[in-house]
Amino acid sequence: MIEGHGDDAYHYKDIRSDFSSNICAHGSHQALMNHLAAHPELISHYPEPEAWTLERMIAERHGIDPRQVIVTSGATEAIYLVARSFGLSRAVIPAPTFSEYADASRQAGLAVETVPLHDKAGQGKGALLWLCNPNNPTGEVYDQLYIEQMMAEYELLVLDQSYENYTDAPVMSPQWTCRTSNVVQLHSMTKTYGVPGLRLGYITAHESLTGHIRKYIHPWSVSAMAAEAGKFLLQHDEFICRPDLKETQRLRHYLQQIEGIAVSPTQTNFMLCQLQCHAASELKHYLAAEHHILIRDASNFQGLTPRHFRVAAQTPEENDALVEAIRQFVKTGKS
Repeated sequence: MIEGHGDDAYHYKDIRSDFSSNICAHGSHQALMNHLAAHPELISHYPEPEAWTLERMIAERHGIDPRQVIVTSGATEAIYLVARSFGLSRAVIPAPTFSEYADASRQAGLAVETVPLHDKAGQGKGALLWLCNPNNPTGEVYDQLYIEQMMAEYELLVLDQSYENYTDAPVMSPQWTCRTSNVVQLHSMTKTYGVPGLRLGYITAHESLTGHIRKYIHPWSVSAMAAEAGKFLLQHDEFICRPDLKETQRLRHYLQQIEGIAVSPTQTNFMLCQLQCHAASELKHYLAAEHHILIRDASNFQGLTPRHFRVAAQTPEENDALVEAIRQFVKTGKS
């Protein structure tokens, strides 16, 4: 289970700038709230046992068969469904990456093997490979050549594209995925539309794969309100999150100028940073207490150290405030 994650402002008082969550910042959801408020009758009736209507709409959008779509209660439910659906013996997980891949695999009885990012070694027979693309927390995007190499090597490849709308780099399309026999793709409407409280995601894959996964779906896992929100959002592309990636690179540039901070390259709106002489937990508590700013302590990602933290770019004014606050922390050695 997730312990120590982003968006944990409930641990602190008066957080005013939240850099800890990768969700695209400062979108307006008023139109969606108005739409849901106009349909209170939804709470008085059971939803569809499986969100078939929404699945048909998603299939139409991507030009695929509805049998190739499964709507889930967030991408996290999709991760747990896939882990237990294929009877494989081993899961291979590049690190650092999202911790739920390992937790879901272990819960499903798979032996978990952690490898460095972009590692091509090892035998994939009987194994499931998890790829987060773009990868959380590094912001890297795997290219098509690498993905096709891994697809040829492993029994099953899972592409978690929850952040697919948060990058300008090319990612694999659902149409491509649904033509393959051993690739499952995960998508997050939570991320795409910036609505993490709704818990809404979906799987796309060849119907031979979705057929296996459907055997493990719990009925009514997607609420009527969440399904209605999904149907509304699919008809309003103006609500899709579009991070300002130029602003992200500006923030990265100025963070790199701070002595004692290393910042990894990123192809999305968030970036992985490392302190030279302090713990990330010290910086996190200092920023929250003194500047009302929240960051993600990334030390609990496997493969990282107590000095790693992650930030997602916000407005230019908030980004400038973050840079100055971290500069003060490093300069004074405050903890």
